[in-house]
Amino acid sequence: MIQKVLVIRFRRVGDSVLATALCRSLKESFPGVEVHFVLNAGIAPLYAGHPDIDKVIAFTDEEQHGMAYLRKVWQTVRATRYDAIIDMRSTPKTLPFSLFSPGTPYRIGRRKPYNVGVHNYRLENPSGVDRVQTNLNLMTPLAREGRLVMNPHFRLVISEDERRAFRSYMAREGVDFGRPVVLCAVTARLEYKVWPYERMARVLRRLLDSYDAQLVFNYAGDVEAAAARALRDRLGGDSRVMLGVQAQGLRELCAMTVNSDLFFGNEGGPRHIAQALGVPTLALFPPGVEKWFWLPGADERQRGLSPDDYLEPERQQAMTYAQRFDLIPEDDVWAQLADMMNCYVVKP
Repeated sequence: MIQKVLVIRFRRVGDSVLATALCRSLKESFPGVEVHFVLNAGIAPLYAGHPDIDKVIAFTDEEQHGMAYLRKVWQTVRATRYDAIIDMRSTPKTLPFSLFSPGTPYRIGRRKPYNVGVHNYRLENPSGVDRVQTNLNLMTPLAREGRLVMNPHFRLVISEDERRAFRSYMAREGVDFGRPVVLCAVTARLEYKVWPYERMARVLRRLLDSYDAQLVFNYAGDVEAAAARALRDRLGGDSRVMLGVQAQGLRELCAMTVNSDLFFGNEGGPRHIAQALGVPTLALFPPGVEKWFWLPGADERQRGLSPDDYLEPERQQAMTYAQRFDLIPEDDVWAQLADMMNCYVVKP
């Protein structure tokens, strides 16, 4: 009987958001199961009150090294008798969770040369499926315990109070909710993942001129803030570019997202958050980041454009990174963006 499951995720926002489909599937497969979710402390607030997660086990930066890390792992698996440990990362660093809990019947990980004898179920990553389906594959050993429900829909939740409070803040900062509000990811944590600013500026200018939209730039840190200001300057300092609206933490980013009509911009964690909250998204994928893998559940509401849409990856090998990124035509970006504005934002 599966009563308690430890899901080990750690790392970045986007990966953890996509992992919630696994947590949801565990809940739907085994009614009454407790799902505990291991994460970096910095992203743990994102999962407060999540319906598919009973307990978040957060590791601070200090707790992720040396004896402090091993001590917390030991305490985690000794404090609760887990029926299954699902190690989504399956790295040498995450092996101690299973190593310290040899009595757990299902110690599941991805097949690696170093986890023989530690994970008693070692699975190959299935080929040709997206990240969510790859994650759900880790559930398959549990089919011995009952019928599995593989639900690929990942989700996040915020309270109505959080939504209303942030909406009021946005209104005080000058956002007019009678006009379109577009959340724009114009920067990125990794600079090489940013679609060229001059091209982004031209598309955003068309968005401003055609729809009188208000653009809320999402950014974090001094470097991204400077890039956001420079992009606003490219747009002539247009007052409809709302740099003053800022989310202080991931909970507020969720609230800012659900108070926006559409997400547009660089692929990354914020786009995964938007999709998990049911907001329509249009993402620009950088070279080397497979759209088919990182855009699970792609449909008319969740769209993306990638260099691979225009030229097979094998034929891009002689091109520079910038040349590959330039394969995405501005006109196609605008056509998709305008279509989504007409479908999901502009009221008839």
